[in-house]
Amino acid sequence: MPYGKTPAGDGEGNANFSDNESALKLWYGARKQSTQTGESQPGPNQNSGETQAGMQIAIQGEPGSFSHEAALKLVSDAVIVPFALSSEVFAALSRGDVEAAVVPIENSIAGSVSEHFDLLLAHDVQVERETLLLIRHNLIGISGSALDHIDRVFSHPVALAQCRRFLAAHPRMESFAFYDTAGSVKQLVHLRDRHAGAIASEAAAYYYGAQILMANIEDNPENYTRFFLVRRTSKAVCQPDANKISLAFSVENRPGSLVSALSELAGLSTNLTKIESRPVQGKPWEYIFYVDCQILHPDEGERAIEVLKPHCAMVKSLGCYKEAEKP
Repeated sequence: MPYGKTPAGDGEGNANFSDNESALKLWYGARKQSTQTGESQPGPNQNSGETQAGMQIAIQGEPGSFSHEAALKLVSDAVIVPFALSSEVFAALSRGDVEAAVVPIENSIAGSVSEHFDLLLAHDVQVERETLLLIRHNLIGISGSALDHIDRVFSHPVALAQCRRFLAAHPRMESFAFYDTAGSVKQLVHLRDRHAGAIASEAAAYYYGAQILMANIEDNPENYTRFFLVRRTSKAVCQPDANKISLAFSVENRPGSLVSALSELAGLSTNLTKIESRPVQGKPWEYIFYVDCQILHPDEGERAIEVLKPHCAMVKSLGCYKEAEKP
């Protein structure tokens, strides 16, 4: 997409873009360096040399992101440890560098985060808790900016897609995909670019000292993301009031095998609330099935695993936990 002409610096600390190409290089060049070096700005719930007693929780993305907000909702005194990639989050958890991880698993509009299903299966981890977060997107600018100053908007592709009506109503604003919602605010403040905006959470604006130019710009107000609190299997605890289990299984490649497996679950009177299939890496046309089941007691989860085993080549519990209530 062609980049619109931008004004030169105004002597007030704003970025001086001599041409369109240099504007993109400033944004994406700095972003590349930041994600490669793991740089992050110190702020609330980040270790800045002081001893902190809260649980260390890894997230993918920058502080101030929705994952950060979900982590604090799950563990109020959490010490946030940000990573650029989800694979790095799970690797850090598996090594014991952090005590837990908080990852988005499903959005009510965009659907499942498929990569996180694969990572849950690949690592010796368990889901211990879940929460639902109401997603509110905001157009954010640097302090002193105004809505009519903005001619380009940066954010994660999912956030941009969830604000299509707002962007269509402001055709002078060109949208550009960025690696993270909060990361776009961080970059905005770093560059002091008064002609760029970011789409992110209210928490991100507060965290980086930016201002909200327009609040609640998402297309659908019923926009929720489900987040998992994940721990190493040896540390995970199934609460006595757990009423939900997540399972991964593969079935034999023969007629009726999937139906037989699901019939066994139905025979336990469990309520199947979600089913998702993912291809098996290196085995074309073979699939792993991920299911969520409502249960009355944690023991029902164990029975579900046992009845699946005769019909499945592999069965793994991804966690037994209490189902999150809609906020």
